[in-house]
Amino acid sequence: MTISPIRLVSYVLPIYNEAGNIALLHATLTGVVAQRPDLGAEFIYVNDGSTDESLQLLDALAASDPRVRVVDFARNFGHQMAVTAGLDHSRGAAVIIMDADMQDPPSLCLELIAAWESGADVAYAQRVSRKDTAVKRASAHMYYRVLHVLSDVDIPRNTGDFRLMDRVVVDYINAMREPHRFLRGMVAFVGFTQVAVPFERDARHAGVSGYPLRRMIRFASDGIIGFSTAPLRLILMTGYVFSGLAFLGVLYALGMKIFRPDITVDGWTLTIISILLMGGVQLIMLGIIGAYVGRIYSTSQQRPLYIVRQVISGGEQ
Repeated sequence: MTISPIRLVSYVLPIYNEAGNIALLHATLTGVVAQRPDLGAEFIYVNDGSTDESLQLLDALAASDPRVRVVDFARNFGHQMAVTAGLDHSRGAAVIIMDADMQDPPSLCLELIAAWESGADVAYAQRVSRKDTAVKRASAHMYYRVLHVLSDVDIPRNTGDFRLMDRVVVDYINAMREPHRFLRGMVAFVGFTQVAVPFERDARHAGVSGYPLRRMIRFASDGIIGFSTAPLRLILMTGYVFSGLAFLGVLYALGMKIFRPDITVDGWTLTIISILLMGGVQLIMLGIIGAYVGRIYSTSQQRPLYIVRQVISGGEQ
């Protein structure tokens, strides 16, 4: 693990219409940071095109607290882009990402820091319970199960973006400039030493979620498509299955033509054989094309081919 001599911890806080939470969040975070006077702190608030008074409140914070920096977007670009901007502007030896709705308890940051100081390169907050609706809990549980099965990397279940990352991990994340971002998957892809810190997730303090159903579905699809080519492989497997069924259908059509010509309509056999054969061949061809598209997609992401933790030579690291 690489720790900067500055011992600065950056807090990245995406803001979208959080006017009712900003004052409490900053006051609580300030109290938490005060418990570790040996560590420096910077608070990077990213205003993601808020339409309420969030920007004015952030400007006031920046005027009163020199540790505050505000990154103001020209419009709403979304949560993942706001977090990305915060990471780009961070300077700390470690970076903590957390939402502003107080569902991520700021007090947990001390445990994340302790895990980092004990050797973890990533300490992610893992929910053991959440005060959400039954529908949201059920959909989240199902989504993480599907993601675990389909993903090419092991993305921990019941986690969000609330986590601490060492500077070396942040630098690798910042090097990935893909537009459809799924940060928890990108962090899992990087690897290094990652540990879970369990916590009880609180209810939102004020305001409404910035993730309506439409945006949640799009975010979920980014996670699956961005870290798995399983949907493309599914097309090929479907082609094989239906081609097998088509072959059985061809045998059936020929059998009917040979053994029961009395009930077979003229031209029926040729029509059925043509349809089944062409359908099966088309699905197989689509699957093969999909396999190549998957390779093109993986290449276009330009992720690192490998990541080196350290190089040991001649007895030295």
